[in-house]
Amino acid sequence: MADPTEETSGAQPKAPCDDQPNHPAQELAVVDLACPRKDKRQNSGGSRTIHKTKLGRPAKLSTSLDCTVSKTLTPNRVVELPPNASTDSQDVIARLPHEWEQKVTSWGEPAYRGRQVFEWIHRHGVLDPAEMSNLPKALRARLVEEGVRWPLAMISSHLSDDRTNKLLVGMPDGERVETVLIPQLQDPTVVTQCISSQVGCAMGCVFCASGVAGLKRQMSAGEIVAQVLLGRHELEPDQRIRNVVFMGMGEPLHNYDALARALVLLTHPDGIDLSKRRVTVSTSGLVRQIDRLGRDFGGQVQLAVSLHAVRDEDRSAIMPINRRHGLDELMACLRRYPLSKRQRITIEYTLIKGVNDSIADANAMVDLLRGVPVKVNLIPMNPISASDLQAPDSSHVMRFQQRLTARGLSVFVRKTRGDDVAAACGQLAFHPGKQTEARSLRRA
Repeated sequence: MADPTEETSGAQPKAPCDDQPNHPAQELAVVDLACPRKDKRQNSGGSRTIHKTKLGRPAKLSTSLDCTVSKTLTPNRVVELPPNASTDSQDVIARLPHEWEQKVTSWGEPAYRGRQVFEWIHRHGVLDPAEMSNLPKALRARLVEEGVRWPLAMISSHLSDDRTNKLLVGMPDGERVETVLIPQLQDPTVVTQCISSQVGCAMGCVFCASGVAGLKRQMSAGEIVAQVLLGRHELEPDQRIRNVVFMGMGEPLHNYDALARALVLLTHPDGIDLSKRRVTVSTSGLVRQIDRLGRDFGGQVQLAVSLHAVRDEDRSAIMPINRRHGLDELMACLRRYPLSKRQRITIEYTLIKGVNDSIADANAMVDLLRGVPVKVNLIPMNPISASDLQAPDSSHVMRFQQRLTARGLSVFVRKTRGDDVAAACGQLAFHPGKQTEARSLRRA
């Protein structure tokens, strides 16, 4: 997968959907998370595989923490849930500071202890209460009973020749998702993390491996954010996660309540503290949810839209969501999405040989996007086993880019990253607990 935040010489797709899954959820397998730790390194071909099958705390981060909160809230941080978002805080990892304050006061502890718990989890990445050293012993024991523990396990790590690192992580019910750490080419200390929002995907895009097995289940907000907490433990000492993109497995807006809570957690000043400008939500085009995202977050969250075709008949053939929300409806939605003066929506366009890569397609894209403040990321299709679709050759990609640029669009070609470990755009895939045969995708 390329780093979607890097504008290279010339930019990732998402999946289509109904607002409801088109694949029934299947019974979830249960795995033993107490199995012994196994490390296996594979150095051939420049790639490395590390198996870590025990669910526990990863490598230790700094755990020094003052008892008081000294961080000043800044206006550009979203620190409260949107008005209509779910307020269910049963997901302990996804509780916000005020929810932790309410919880600990119900246990007879002072409210500030709740904020300390939040900071241990989200600022310091400590999910073992025994290591929360400034908390009373009785409170640490209560947190264990409450279920404060890692919701994800590192199953394996696949390091690409270009230092892209694909992580396969497991959950207590046996389901697995992939997340990718992408160091910037110009400055490898700066890392973008691509995270998943669903186990599988219901959208059914023919060029994307994530939806081959359909949607298995939604991810909780805690599971979504834990990918970033876990990712930080996999960095080199001088690296930092500066950008997070919801471009992994699943359609983020199809899991809206969990997404909204995750966005608040990721940008909370007492936690991970990402700038809102550094968080991008990619969607296949769920119009009502795009409108809701704009209302709830005031355009502060960066929006990327998977376009991939410029005529309704073509887009419906490769992205079933277009049968519900056609291009006219989608473009009207993007024109009303709240943006600051210098903000632009990212248009993702996977170039597929003989499907959407003609000069006529380029001209039609310019006409379609007229009046929408955009930048265009062109992504030559990365191969997946479930499809025979291919990317056009590089000269054809260049001609397509040049036509768009000549007609006034800001256009970049996204450099492929991590394709040698199947971590490139569109290649993240569902991994069942036991081997199953993937559903074939037919070319439209």
